[in-house]
Amino acid sequence: MRVLSDDDVAAVLDLTELLDVVADGLRAQGRGAVERPDRPHFPVGEGVPDANGDPAPEPLGTGLVMPAYVHGAAHYATKVVGVHGGNAERGLPTVNASITLTAADTGLPAATMAGSRITNARTGCIGGLAARELAVADPVTVGVVGAGQQARWQVAAIDAAVDVAAVRVYSPSDSRETCAADLRDREIDATAVDSAAAAVTDADVVVTATTATEPVFDGDDLAPGTLVVAVGAYTAETRELDDRTVARAASLFADVPDETAATGDFPRHDAADLTPLAAVLEGTAGRRNPDDIVVVASVGTAVLDAATAEHVLERAAASGVGTVIDL
Repeated sequence: MRVLSDDDVAAVLDLTELLDVVADGLRAQGRGAVERPDRPHFPVGEGVPDANGDPAPEPLGTGLVMPAYVHGAAHYATKVVGVHGGNAERGLPTVNASITLTAADTGLPAATMAGSRITNARTGCIGGLAARELAVADPVTVGVVGAGQQARWQVAAIDAAVDVAAVRVYSPSDSRETCAADLRDREIDATAVDSAAAAVTDADVVVTATTATEPVFDGDDLAPGTLVVAVGAYTAETRELDDRTVARAASLFADVPDETAATGDFPRHDAADLTPLAAVLEGTAGRRNPDDIVVVASVGTAVLDAATAEHVLERAAASGVGTVIDL
């Protein structure tokens, strides 16, 4: 099997190519040509001894297992994720992941690879595809609320998909300055601003990539024609969009409507109110009017992990990247 480190993944992962890979995965999901079992999640770490040998009285984190298969693919994927809030104090990432690819015809293990970059990249491509299919302006001005890794990946993928004129980044902490500087290092014209209103007002594309539990901007600040890409909310307790934004939107799209409707962004909607983003990629749905506000919300899907990991393995094998071992 081939083992790919994060550096190996980075060496073969190209966002411009990945946009079409993610689009194909979403189309397959929309057609029902995938297997996507429920992802179990469970507390981990209770009873683990600390430095003094005392057992932890409560869980230290959450484990998740995310399997998926795209019909016709050579491999199926199993992503194993650990979410440990205490890692920040250890200087470690809060979320860590690895992905194993297994041959669909024989069940033999084919690859294990670092999964966090793949997760970030495939999620970023949601914003890139949304901008490519639904943004009106050319080039676009992007307003970003949030300054973490996913904010960077969203902007990078949008920049890979369309021409970006400028980016305005807001976060309540000084991280907005670091995020803007990192984007400038990518040769993207990015500026840190002092409020969410300054970020989203007159933006062509608004991205929210936060862990917020209440709305992060005022929907009345959106200009006609704005595309809103919301990727932070993933439970009923997490929320980035206010009622005004959702009410002003002429169209609501989601990568996984059933799961997206259950987040805090849509307390008054159900899955029937959300159109699959796959329909946009199939050409059966889309923007109806240049002045419409359009929302695309994402909770993530293991189908995109499977599609992205398959692509990464193909690129790595063709380039001789990674370490091949016998189990």
